[in-house]
Amino acid sequence: MAIQYPVSQPWLEGRELEYVTETITDGWISSQGPFVKRFEQAFADYHGIAHGVACSSGTTALTLALRALGVGPGDEVIVPEFTMIASAWAVTYTGATPVFVDCGDDLNIDVSLIEAKITPRTKVIMPVHIYGRRCDMDAIMTLAYEYNLRVVEDSAEAHGVRPVGDIACFSLFGNKIITSGEGGICLTEDPRLAGQMAHLRAMAFDSDHTFLHKKVGYNFRMTSMQAAVALAQTEQLDEILALRRGIEKRYDDFLAGIDGITLMPPRDVLWMYDLRAERRDELRAFLADAGIETRLFFKPMSRQPGYLDPGWPSLNASRFSEDGFYLPTHTGLTEAGQEFICGRIRAFHHA
Repeated sequence: MAIQYPVSQPWLEGRELEYVTETITDGWISSQGPFVKRFEQAFADYHGIAHGVACSSGTTALTLALRALGVGPGDEVIVPEFTMIASAWAVTYTGATPVFVDCGDDLNIDVSLIEAKITPRTKVIMPVHIYGRRCDMDAIMTLAYEYNLRVVEDSAEAHGVRPVGDIACFSLFGNKIITSGEGGICLTEDPRLAGQMAHLRAMAFDSDHTFLHKKVGYNFRMTSMQAAVALAQTEQLDEILALRRGIEKRYDDFLAGIDGITLMPPRDVLWMYDLRAERRDELRAFLADAGIETRLFFKPMSRQPGYLDPGWPSLNASRFSEDGFYLPTHTGLTEAGQEFICGRIRAFHHA
């Protein structure tokens, strides 16, 4: 059956078309256009952070952050087992080694397990705010202070959560809370780190643009057209987060008390509505027959071929990946749509 209720879709109800039209009318469509700086400032201001550095994706945002902090071959970065693989890949791109830490029952990195993984080579802790659930940043920042480590927050799924680490990295992919289609942004209070990330994202040209490059840089720039969309989305972020809070509450209410379904802890901001089901695969097929799209939980990093560790089946992250999935979660999802989705779940469980 055709998908009637997709997992995600963008919500473009602001000035997106107006701003993109302006970039085309003015001819400023490249990364030099004025909307890039306007978006960077607006997004940073929203989160109460001094500096924003826009780039081409959430993955490139993480790569820029690690490079700006001097991470490279021989270094280690603490990364959660339960995350999207881009978190680990960004570390690998720098030549450093990701060191994985299992998740707790909220799917976020288990802070109690981090200290045992710290070695003299550890340089950065990378917490990931899974599905919009904020990690225990007080404990993480205390560890970072005690061991003189830096903190890069993977906030790809957590727009609206105020950063406290050295750098926070957000994704603007089409399925995120706000989007520019593709894109990312780094936030930091440190002007030197912001300058270094901006330098690296734009080919690491020297100040006179003489085509002398003293370090390896990247073409990780965001176009003004993308930034125009991202700015319009940022202007609506309060409204978007409020609508998503309503979606979370309705799911909580509609799905409460169903045998065979386990609801997950609340989220600080709603990216995706995650849950667990004893007969997950059968339920997903049943929902697909009704035109309802769902997606699986992340698989542990130690199960990935590039990072394979034979101990992965014993991980908490592995247990959750076996029965976890998430439901359609996008800003335009109506109450009637949620009632239909939850009605199908109840019908499957004869609830």
